[in-house]
Amino acid sequence: MSDALAGTAGRRRIYLMRHGEVRYFDAEGQAVHPKFVDLTDQGKAQAARMGELLAAVPFDRALCTGLPRTRQTAQGVLTGRNLALEEIPLLKEIHSGPGSGKSQARRDAEFIYGMETADQPGARFAGGDLYQEFYERVTGALEGLLLQPGWRNLLLVAHDGTNRMLLAWASYGGLASARAFEQDPGCLNVIDADVVNGEILRRLLKLTNLTPTNHSKLGNHLTSMEQVFDYRRQILAGVQDSYGHIPLAKPGKTIDEFPDG
Repeated sequence: MSDALAGTAGRRRIYLMRHGEVRYFDAEGQAVHPKFVDLTDQGKAQAARMGELLAAVPFDRALCTGLPRTRQTAQGVLTGRNLALEEIPLLKEIHSGPGSGKSQARRDAEFIYGMETADQPGARFAGGDLYQEFYERVTGALEGLLLQPGWRNLLLVAHDGTNRMLLAWASYGGLASARAFEQDPGCLNVIDADVVNGEILRRLLKLTNLTPTNHSKLGNHLTSMEQVFDYRRQILAGVQDSYGHIPLAKPGKTIDEFPDG
């Protein structure tokens, strides 16, 4: 099998998804560790719908980060296919630092606006991982994947922060551009790369942030991170939206990972 897409000399395509919708807090507002959260019914529907949209794509490989939310999304997309699902842990999400000693307002701002300063020297995500180290980790893993032989079309299911870094790399914008790449739950991005003689010569963005059940983004006026904290505000007020979304948790509850990744 040729490793190049039809009509090209060495082009490969990655169908990069963010996992479907999850809940990081239960109905009482208590935190659930992000390593163990499962897709909601809406998240499962997003994965199933994306599977329908991608039914004609002849995937040669499929990978997820190994966390349940990415595995469940990939499995939903791949329903009916006889294709092994591999894991690539190097693409797991960025981690924040401890929230103790910080006001809730400051903690919220670190999550909502953290990407705005990702390109500054020594910048960390909410006091946790260095953005530069995270960028190098995930883009290095992607480059290694692109250089592996034996595939043309690949499904990769990862996380909000991870995908932003990969799209920043693909756009040649680096860390300064990561903040511009919104990643709604269950969305699809398409990255092409020209690989010749063991070298990645060119990167191309064919598609970004296509949501499987809301192509026009109708009513989607908040960033993915703003949505998370808006959900938390609603649950603190004892409110759920029409889809049954559960906002983040009670004040003081924090987790050590990108909360909507």
